[in-house]
Amino acid sequence: MEFHPQPQSGRPKPWAFPAPERARLANGLTLLHCQRPGQQVVAVEVNLPAPLDTEPEDLDGVATIMARALSEGTDKHDAEEFAAELERCGATLDAFADHPGVRVSLEVPASRLPKALGLLADALRAPAFPDAEIERLVANRLDEIPHELASPARRAAKELSRQLFPAGSRMSRPRQGTEESVARIDAAAVRAFYEAHVTPHTATVVAVGDFGDLDPEAVFADTLGAWTGRAIEPPPMPPITADDRGRVVIVNRPGAVQTQLLLGRVGPDRHDSVWPAQVLGVYCLGGTLTSRLDRVLREEKGYTYGVRAFGQVLRSGPASAEGVSAGASLLAISGSVATDVTKPALADLWEVLRTLAAEGLTDEERDTAVRNLVGVAPLRYETAAAVAGTLADQVEQHLPDDYQSQLYTRLAETGTVEATAAAVSAFPADRLVAVLVGDAEQIAAGVRELGIGDVEIVD
Repeated sequence: MEFHPQPQSGRPKPWAFPAPERARLANGLTLLHCQRPGQQVVAVEVNLPAPLDTEPEDLDGVATIMARALSEGTDKHDAEEFAAELERCGATLDAFADHPGVRVSLEVPASRLPKALGLLADALRAPAFPDAEIERLVANRLDEIPHELASPARRAAKELSRQLFPAGSRMSRPRQGTEESVARIDAAAVRAFYEAHVTPHTATVVAVGDFGDLDPEAVFADTLGAWTGRAIEPPPMPPITADDRGRVVIVNRPGAVQTQLLLGRVGPDRHDSVWPAQVLGVYCLGGTLTSRLDRVLREEKGYTYGVRAFGQVLRSGPASAEGVSAGASLLAISGSVATDVTKPALADLWEVLRTLAAEGLTDEERDTAVRNLVGVAPLRYETAAAVAGTLADQVEQHLPDDYQSQLYTRLAETGTVEATAAAVSAFPADRLVAVLVGDAEQIAAGVRELGIGDVEIVD
């Protein structure tokens, strides 16, 4: 039998995260554009510095309603006409609000880019915010909240924020508002928030794709360049403080057959020199199926389908003159286990953390993590949207344009000892707030016996 010759792999090509070009339009808008040959769908991200901290008192969620309302009509088109115009371009437009500000995302075929940018410019320049559409968006948001509270994972995240941050801090409350605060939002509040915070002078737009014969700066100048607004100073970022005293909070769900676990604390953001080592160490601990937590809790004990450890930037910014950082990340371990194995699963999880502190990571774990994190980067950034999203994150977090490419270099250079120290510092066994969403009657006594912290039961 004759077989076809086995294909041979080619020589690896050097890869680096794409470097954008910067420009500033006449209206004050900052533009980052990145040519990606072959990417016929152009991705555009607009950063609007309108942090949740700036929402008026008792109107939590107004930034979210404003973001959603940007596509609900302009001075040229009502909501239905605007949606139809987007469809004719083959474009999608989305927007959301988070602690750093509002993000507006557009994806469109390169051949329709000028037309779609014109629609985006109208949405930013002159959103209509009609009363009826705002009322509908508020009603939709109110309908979403009970569903979110019914989700154990979402309920755990809400409780962890409430436990970690001071009661007066915006970070202690739901990003998209509560039933009470959202119910107070009307069109006047949305317009006021827009007028106070949305202007091209503080905004940044990121565009990635194959622009072909188009000149990106000219196209954006002809469209988004028509957006004008008053010059305002970016809002100040108050320091982030948190209480990570080790303790356990059980959110009681009578009859629950599973316990949702969420252990967390606040750590450094990407401006801290420890970030690359932390990324590597946390990945070794719980970033993939080969991590320590999964190996013990899933493969050896069969307690769970999976447990993950991660670091998520909440808000980022350079340190003040006094050295106080305005940024922070959430360091967390998340998963779910059957109710009847909650106690042994927590015991084994804490044992993994103590063993990590006592014995450290192995060189094999470190090498595997580097291969996974650095080796898959070219695949991760195959699409224009992935590149644009990361560039927009860098802008939002006040990082240099070459941050992501430098990060991969630093990951490859980080040793086992550094990664171990960062992971141990990220998850000290005695400084974690553990939120358990489950049946308190069945799990509380066992959790108390573990001695991992004071136990509080909430509804």
